[in-house]
Amino acid sequence: MGDPTILIVDDDPKIRTLLRNVLEGDGFAVCETASAAGVHEALAQGHIDLITLDINLGKDNGVDLAREIRRTSAVPIVMLSGKDDVIDRVVGLEVGADDYITKPFHIREVTARIRSVLRRSVRTGVAPVSSAEASSADRVLQFRFDGLTAIPEQLELLDRNNVECNLTVGDFKLLMIFLERPKRVLSRDQLLDLTGGTSWTPMDRTIDNQIARLRKQIERDPATPKLIKTVRGVGYTLTCTVTEVHAPELGPSKA
Repeated sequence: MGDPTILIVDDDPKIRTLLRNVLEGDGFAVCETASAAGVHEALAQGHIDLITLDINLGKDNGVDLAREIRRTSAVPIVMLSGKDDVIDRVVGLEVGADDYITKPFHIREVTARIRSVLRRSVRTGVAPVSSAEASSADRVLQFRFDGLTAIPEQLELLDRNNVECNLTVGDFKLLMIFLERPKRVLSRDQLLDLTGGTSWTPMDRTIDNQIARLRKQIERDPATPKLIKTVRGVGYTLTCTVTEVHAPELGPSKA
């Protein structure tokens, strides 16, 4: 098999050039377009492994385009948006996007998200959506760990009693970074990069404070954390086993 092929869809030539340069440098094959017509042509002409899709394409609407793509193709879609609006994010995911990134983005975050989506995607090519796939549209990707369930498409974390935890978007994003990299030691610098933060200094407590909030939600005893452990002088690691499954959508119990 050759390198994965990424189709960049953005009406800003500077963004397309930036993504092309970085992705090609990271081992991907890249093609690009600025319009919905170009997307349909690219999908008809060749094998595309993943699409990065800007929500605002001038005369075209990225959300509508994602919906059109999903009618005929299971190709993974990572949506890009110029605003961090939860409603836009949820709508994008609901129409079939696999991930959502807000501009301005850190380019290392984009490549990390693309690789994560490609790992999760089990596909042999761009194929029409079958009736079986359509009937399973209510099955969503879930990350299960230590009795908890994270549902990325819904930005939800369900506790051990199936009650929804009150996580902010930022804390859920941090949790997903750990769930996609279980049992790996992540430095504060890496965590800031992956969450879209800035560089840190030894006195910067941003990540530490966010970790403390997250522990209150997921640890059985936040005073003696067992899931997210501190690696002194380095950073943090998620110690438990994480299982990825596609399962029927769960309805959270009322707290």
